[in-house]
Amino acid sequence: MLTSLSIRDVVLIETLDLEFGSGLGVLTGETGAGKSILLDALGLALGARADSGLVRNGQPQAVVTVSFDLPASHAARAFLVANGLGTAPGEPLVIRRILKSDGGSRALVNDQSTSVGLLRDLGAMLVEIHGQHDDRGLLNPRGHRALLDSYGNIDTSRAEQAWRTWREAETALGSAREELELAARDREYLEHSVAELTRLSPQPGEEEELAGLRANMQKGARLAEDIGAAAQLLEGSEGGLSLLRQAARRLDRIADEHEKLSEALAAIDRAVIEAAEAEDRLSEAAEAMAYDPARLEEAETRLFEIRALARKHRVEPDALPDLTEELSAKLAAIEAGDAGLGSLERAVIESRAAYDAVAAELSMLRAAAAARLDAAVAAELAPLKLDAASFRTVIDRLDEPQWTGRGRDRVEFEISTNSGAPFAPLVKIASGGELSRFILALKVALAERGGATTMIFDEIDRGVGGAVASAIGERLHRLAEGAQLLVVTHSPQVAARGNQHLLIEKSHEGLVTRTSVQALDETRRREEIARMLSGAEVTDEARAQAMRLLEAA
Repeated sequence: MLTSLSIRDVVLIETLDLEFGSGLGVLTGETGAGKSILLDALGLALGARADSGLVRNGQPQAVVTVSFDLPASHAARAFLVANGLGTAPGEPLVIRRILKSDGGSRALVNDQSTSVGLLRDLGAMLVEIHGQHDDRGLLNPRGHRALLDSYGNIDTSRAEQAWRTWREAETALGSAREELELAARDREYLEHSVAELTRLSPQPGEEEELAGLRANMQKGARLAEDIGAAAQLLEGSEGGLSLLRQAARRLDRIADEHEKLSEALAAIDRAVIEAAEAEDRLSEAAEAMAYDPARLEEAETRLFEIRALARKHRVEPDALPDLTEELSAKLAAIEAGDAGLGSLERAVIESRAAYDAVAAELSMLRAAAAARLDAAVAAELAPLKLDAASFRTVIDRLDEPQWTGRGRDRVEFEISTNSGAPFAPLVKIASGGELSRFILALKVALAERGGATTMIFDEIDRGVGGAVASAIGERLHRLAEGAQLLVVTHSPQVAARGNQHLLIEKSHEGLVTRTSVQALDETRRREEIARMLSGAEVTDEARAQAMRLLEAA
């Protein structure tokens, strides 16, 4: 709820600080005292258009600050968090609007600068202002369906789930059709490519292996003569290894004759071992780089085919096996396309039928709730001097592109102000105090299901008195049991119903005129209601009547 309002230098208000409580608050004062200034200042803080004429004469700027106490579940808290303006649980929401005399303005939420557009959206969640020129709240048909659903306790969760399932099925079908159409255009290419890849059947790492084999055989061809010559010098009866062994056998017979002979034999033995190892390595190298012209040609042919196919498909050679699988899958999808599409088409038909059933049920529930709401509003019209008027809730079926998870119904509240007159939207027929009374009737019937936590009615009792004013006061009081209401009124019957009474007065000091607001205690309140009853001169009879109104309230 709205907890405080602080005004600095707005028109006739120099300094004003007000605290508000829950329930019904009434604002009274003589005509021209400045009640509209108070509402203009509050509207400025909630995102209304900045008008430099609101700045008090001679001052550089006007400042309006409002504070709200909101429950954790209030929609405005989620809105603030989504826009990076959230407050900690339990902390108040503080809005400040600064208007300069040159027309410039600033908006701050929780001391953070923000746009006026965001402030306007936030203000609509916090306060409903119902007056002669208001076009928000109940007058906006975009919110009528949600209000009817809330009134009828209609749960739309099943419809939302059915709608999502239907839309997902349609999206899947559309994507499948696009993919198949694209793939079908490339069928000949796919068939040729899959056949070519399958025939060659490249394996992961094969290109590197073939390249290595080719390089080794090419080296082998180049080095074969040197390897063979080196092997020949080591091998055979006249090779180096054979001669070393012959020398070792001769020394072995005489090695004991001298120490140096033993050392020479040991050195030759080592040389034999090393030469034998060299012989083995030469043999292995010759085998590894064995030059086979037929095998080299075969390896080169396959290597060139793999690399050419990779270039053709613009992939790395090692990616060819995965490409084979990918293109094969696309070709298989084309061949199995009709069966797959049939399954998706059946899913769309079934999910559409499920949504239709749930949406039809929603429409029936709304029709029943609308009948109850129409009767409830009708019961409120006569006591509010609107007995010649009629109210109805119109439910129309939307075109399919406008269907949503909340069903396929358009809901709008309409009225006829006189018997036999055509029905039309509320905003196009009612005006002034009549409009406010229609809204009050709707609010009472809806029992304030949804909407802002604070409502302001500007002169809802205009042009009525007596029993009608009493009926208005009683309904405002009843409505204030579930929400905070502020009412600008000229009716003593309405004023007597308030839980808080604020008096707006204008004073003159020389050439300076000021507007002030003060909360009234019981004595001052009785005097103000007596003034409202009798006019400028307050009589004892008016005081007695004021006391009776207060006691009755």
